[in-house]
Amino acid sequence: MSDELARLDATAQADLVRRGDVKPAELVEAAIERIERVDPKLNAVVTPLFEKARAEAESTVAGTFQGVPLLLKDLDSHSAGDPFHAGWTLLKELGWKEEFDTNLVVRFRQAGFVLVGKSATPEFGTQVTTESRAHGRTRNPWDTARSAGGSSGGAAAAVAAGLVPVAHASDGGGSIRIPASECGLVGLKPSRGRVSVGPETGEKWAGMVAELVVSRSVRDTAGVLEAVSGPMPGDPYAAPAPERPFTEEVGADPGRLRVGVLTHDPRGEVEVHSDAVAAAETVARLLDDLGHRVEESHPPSFAEPQLTEAATLVIASWTARNLDYWGERVGRPIAQDDVEPHNWALAEIGRATSASRYIGAVEALQAYTRRLAAWWEGGFDLLLTPTLPEPPPRLGEFDPTDEEPLRALARSTSLVLFTIPFNVTGQPALTLPLHRNDLGLPIGVQLVGAYGREDQLLRVAAQLEAARPWLDVLPPVHA
Repeated sequence: MSDELARLDATAQADLVRRGDVKPAELVEAAIERIERVDPKLNAVVTPLFEKARAEAESTVAGTFQGVPLLLKDLDSHSAGDPFHAGWTLLKELGWKEEFDTNLVVRFRQAGFVLVGKSATPEFGTQVTTESRAHGRTRNPWDTARSAGGSSGGAAAAVAAGLVPVAHASDGGGSIRIPASECGLVGLKPSRGRVSVGPETGEKWAGMVAELVVSRSVRDTAGVLEAVSGPMPGDPYAAPAPERPFTEEVGADPGRLRVGVLTHDPRGEVEVHSDAVAAAETVARLLDDLGHRVEESHPPSFAEPQLTEAATLVIASWTARNLDYWGERVGRPIAQDDVEPHNWALAEIGRATSASRYIGAVEALQAYTRRLAAWWEGGFDLLLTPTLPEPPPRLGEFDPTDEEPLRALARSTSLVLFTIPFNVTGQPALTLPLHRNDLGLPIGVQLVGAYGREDQLLRVAAQLEAARPWLDVLPPVHA
């Protein structure tokens, strides 16, 4: 039963429960068995919550995804009474636990999901690979010598390997889309304000962070988005309400759309690997075959150099505040030895940034947003890019040192070429596993819609999934 369930997406597993073919407890027990058997090869699950999950599955579980096991990323959202580490050795050593469910966790539970554990993340989520002092390296099930991406790498590795059918993920510069691309999954970063990041904060990284899941199918992504979206009281942003349920977009006719294609760095700073170019060009041809109008075009502001500096100042300032926040909570100042070198270096940049300069950086990002988003007002519906400019990197490439504390961040900058602009603009962006290179590694392709247009993205994504199915393409390490 466990092996059979490992091949099913969350929607199919929920259907089994709805029909009475299996009980929620059986879904949960099967997921626990798979995690115990397969995760030692991956290091994706850092905090098992097995006994709580068993107890919850035996109680009354309702919702669209009744009884479906879910991993919670151990970073942006937390659950009542459970360990919370944020990829950080200090919290792990303190045995830190949070006291309440975040808004998103409340909605996961209302949707019927059962939390079976916490997935690995880099310290504070500031790397594009999931490697930390606290929990070690998370390995990619397609090639265990390679990164599973970050910062939702544990989530992506677990879903790709069939440990759970869907897992919570978050994205501040590509952290849903990068691991989804590297592990061969669907990863949607929703529009800013679509999913509440409260209640502790109204925004993170000046609105750059969004939360949802990584999944194996477009219908799962649509179903979860439908279940958890919508503003909560006090949220500073609210995305436009959809005209109809997101699940109804799966299989709906997208019409004939105008799609721009970008496969290079307009700034000339990052060399885009031929595998990434081939992936985007292959999907461009497929979209053309499906009747869409496809042409080489991209927002002119993509070539502007100011984005990296302004985004770095924002992230650094929030990192500095994050260390102060945790110092307040644990009862002592956070020292340099308490954190990894790149996070200390980021915090030092943040501490040296004046309030005026921080506001100037936010203003620069907001002005950039208006220029970039204007391209969609000029007649285009979607932008197609590679998700990443290169195949999944090898583990260890991002290791910082005391001498080069920003080595990891410098290496990361090239990886977020196509992803971070849409954290800045708040637009929905989706990666799909439509291509593999000659080594058999997944190479994701990104589609970006206008703000609030997840509906359009889901229609096209489902159309592409039907034209080139991927659900039965499994990695070498799989349950």
